[in-house]
Amino acid sequence: MDTAIVTLLVGSFATLVTVHLALAVGLVRRRPHWRGAAALVVPPLAPYWGFRVGMRKRVIVWLAAVSLYAVSLAAVSF
Repeated sequence: MDTAIVTLLVGSFATLVTVHLALAVGLVRRRPHWRGAAALVVPPLAPYWGFRVGMRKRVIVWLAAVSLYAVSLAAVSF
């Protein structure tokens, strides 16, 4: 059971980082370009701006990964 939770924790974090970078790169390619750099520094801005510019699938994956990471982190804590 512990191995499954740790695997879920690592997998969700890796997914979160990957999708976050994909959102930031997508934001850099659109105007204003500074939003991509700001989204790297302030993570909640990435899904907010991503949703506003039409990257809805990436935002949904980002939100799912963050939720799964939080749940698995809480499970590991107990």
